[in-house]
Amino acid sequence: MKLMFEYDLHTHTIFSDGGLIPAESARRAEASGYKGIALTDHADITNFKFIIENQLRIKSKINSKNPDFKILVGVEFTHVQPDEIYELKNMATESGADIIIVHGETIVEPVKAGTNRAAIEAGVDILAHPGLISVEDASMAADNNVFLEITTRKGHSLTNGHVAKTALETGASLVINNDFHEPGDAVISEMAVKILKGCGLSDEEIKKTFANNKFIFNSKLEV
Repeated sequence: MKLMFEYDLHTHTIFSDGGLIPAESARRAEASGYKGIALTDHADITNFKFIIENQLRIKSKINSKNPDFKILVGVEFTHVQPDEIYELKNMATESGADIIIVHGETIVEPVKAGTNRAAIEAGVDILAHPGLISVEDASMAADNNVFLEITTRKGHSLTNGHVAKTALETGASLVINNDFHEPGDAVISEMAVKILKGCGLSDEEIKKTFANNKFIFNSKLEV
């Protein structure tokens, strides 16, 4: 059976630092063979309501007219104070967000120490590019059903091997995302498989990772 990467849960549009309007992001993803994406622009206390309100408009249009491709609306809380994450998650959910991501402690940006732990304690959906995540935090992610991200994005991907190894060691669940910003950022299934193999995952573990993406997407779509 061919392993398929069909659901990207981490993308950005012009509502943060992406280069495309939401409609074009969605259309390009559909044309590339994806069955669904989550629009998860960078957010903090100043803009999350604006992002969600506007992305919900495009969600309504696309999901009502296209039986074969759907979108979710969410945010990626980025460089926020760790002690703000729990409240921000709840406020975003109350504002209509389907999915909540936190910008983890990537080694290529000065993310505040403690962000990984706070996001996991808050029970967000996905901890993006968590860098050199500790065994303790990964174990907590397993217990709290927080998914850890393997990313295809340059820079953030430097610690993919560590994230995969630590997740497998602790039983934490993995997803793979593009962190899409511009045309050319999305990878096809064949490349996604190679990236996951490069992290040391077996075919069965890769299958499970793709299934995790699908499970999250469909479970949030049905709510």
